[in-house]
Amino acid sequence: MMQTPSAEVYRLASSFENVKQTLQEKRFSERLTKPLGYWVLPNDRRLPIAFLNRSLGEILQTPFEDLSSTPGIGQKKIGSLVNLLRRAINDEPPEPNGDSSGAKVEEGFDPSIVSEARWSQWCTAIKKFNIGEEKLGWLSPSLENLPTVIWETPLGRYQDHTVAEIRNMRTHGEKRVRCIWEIFHAVYENTLECKNKQELLKRLTPAFVNPLNQWIKDVKTRNDIPTPDEVRTSFSVPILNQILIDCGETVHAVAKARLGIGTNGSSVRKQAQEMGVTRARIYQLLDDCGRVMDVRWPEGRKLLDETALKMQARGNPKNISLALFFATKQLCFPDRADERP
Repeated sequence: MMQTPSAEVYRLASSFENVKQTLQEKRFSERLTKPLGYWVLPNDRRLPIAFLNRSLGEILQTPFEDLSSTPGIGQKKIGSLVNLLRRAINDEPPEPNGDSSGAKVEEGFDPSIVSEARWSQWCTAIKKFNIGEEKLGWLSPSLENLPTVIWETPLGRYQDHTVAEIRNMRTHGEKRVRCIWEIFHAVYENTLECKNKQELLKRLTPAFVNPLNQWIKDVKTRNDIPTPDEVRTSFSVPILNQILIDCGETVHAVAKARLGIGTNGSSVRKQAQEMGVTRARIYQLLDDCGRVMDVRWPEGRKLLDETALKMQARGNPKNISLALFFATKQLCFPDRADERP
């Protein structure tokens, strides 16, 4: 009965000495000044709180017997200490899809699991490309869960702060912080495939934008009017697909009905009746489409205004192609001076 804890203590002491020997190598000298808490993940349990603010160098200079006899530090917390020291050995910070023991969890990025080490790696890589002015909303994988108050916030607002500092910012609750982590992670992943800022910005541009810009460029140089099917396929549907990504199914359904795509078309009054809401609510949902496009496709308003002038000169506004084009344009970038029908 008494041999089990003794064997465990011996194992922990041996593990500590092994990681200590490794961390004392010259290649790890810069890491010795960082606190142990630098390698902590938010979901870690049984953390050795008494040691988290101590530097790795200070911990390594302390005999194992003194560490293990620290008040409040039992075998499980010593085990956590050794695990954190192992993380410090890795050439890269701990992966977001692993726990403190190194066990894998479900695949995919979990924005709630970000250590100071991982965050520092992301920010260091991103700052090399000098894209701090780019807005979170433009970079986000989806706007559906991103608080609208930070859609216009530049990346640079956060890249010089630590995880702890961001968590302590006013109004930055768990939901907002999770979204920020998700965006930075996505941007970081793209930096690994790029050599310069231009290449990175091209990769970060929302997928629907470049094909849309090319189609508009082609339309502006033509003398004919695109067919209704072409306008629908190359212009309206890609925009609706992005609205689905950023606003969800309800707004997507309202926008589709507004444009008469996949349906016979519906007036705001009819949509309100069908959904059991006020017309004002329908207009609010349609406004979401415009807000999304302002962030996702900031150059779109100017491009569509220029294209509209050319297309107006080519045919009757009641032409089916032109009607769909202008309805989609109004959905994306509504003219506030116009009265809504």
